[in-house]
Amino acid sequence: MKKWIILFLGINIAFIATESHAQHSKIGKVSLKHLQLLDDSLGATAERILDELNPAERLRADSLFTRMLVRGMLVPYSFYFPFDSLLTAPVLYPEDSTFRIITWHYSLNDADYRQKGVLQINTHDGSPKFFPLFDVSEYTDAPQDSVRDNRNWIGAIYYKIVTTTRQNEKIYALFGYDENNSITTRKWIEPLTFNEKDEPVFGGDYFRIPYSATYTENSRRYLMEYKTGSRARLNFDDEDGMVIMDHLISESNEPDRRYTLVPGGDYSGLKWEKDAWIYIPRLATEMRGDGNEPRPSLILNDDGTANEDVLQRQSDKNMKQPAPTAQSTKPAKTASRPKKGN
Repeated sequence: MKKWIILFLGINIAFIATESHAQHSKIGKVSLKHLQLLDDSLGATAERILDELNPAERLRADSLFTRMLVRGMLVPYSFYFPFDSLLTAPVLYPEDSTFRIITWHYSLNDADYRQKGVLQINTHDGSPKFFPLFDVSEYTDAPQDSVRDNRNWIGAIYYKIVTTTRQNEKIYALFGYDENNSITTRKWIEPLTFNEKDEPVFGGDYFRIPYSATYTENSRRYLMEYKTGSRARLNFDDEDGMVIMDHLISESNEPDRRYTLVPGGDYSGLKWEKDAWIYIPRLATEMRGDGNEPRPSLILNDDGTANEDVLQRQSDKNMKQPAPTAQSTKPAKTASRPKKGN
């Protein structure tokens, strides 16, 4: 089975330096040592989730990883510990650092993927507060049609967070990726807000897009679903201040069959205006962001050999990432080479 290592581009780690310095020092020496040892084990176990050839072993690795991560989250002020060994489970923070979200996936086979995650709140007193994310994508035929909580989350591996506001309420746009299955790949823009109990709410009426076969009525999150292997773009361009994405067309003139959708060579966009993401059907050809595909970089070529250039580029980039706490003294790790499987 072909193995993927998730090495994410553009991971957004943003901390207010003065607050971080004042708070991370409250992690006691014993707790810090515990977190550092736990982090090493988490990194190794996360790689096993992807590398083990036997599906049962991958499930066991995922179960162990989840239990260890929960143990780490229960440590007071653990929000300020970066968990920087998690090269295959990206850790994302919004600009205001009010929370962070960690997502990962495992595969039962080449056509069956599951996402998992946890959202941790930055509490003022360092007390543990986090929400496990339970992926229910396989149980719905219309995953974009409803507002949800952490217990019925539509799973994705998040690679970017963009913050907007509506009537003084912050709305976080989570950009995510889902391998889905052997015929289609999904990318998402997931609106995230918090209710009066400070609990996460996923989805909402934040998009102004004409209804079509690919964007259906009552959508509460943006779904881009397309033919597997097509490598369609969906990302936020900071310079242009808007979402830039490939405009999809059907190879067989059947847009309702998402497995026929491929990039058509043009670009569409979404721009936050008047308290919503407004759809722009066509962009000038040169307005295509940084040209980087926001999906996980693959360190295997199509023929199964290691793509050393991609691995080295991302390894160099990882080592330059700023850590959110000065107490983490471990050197940055590079991802191990995935094992070749059938």
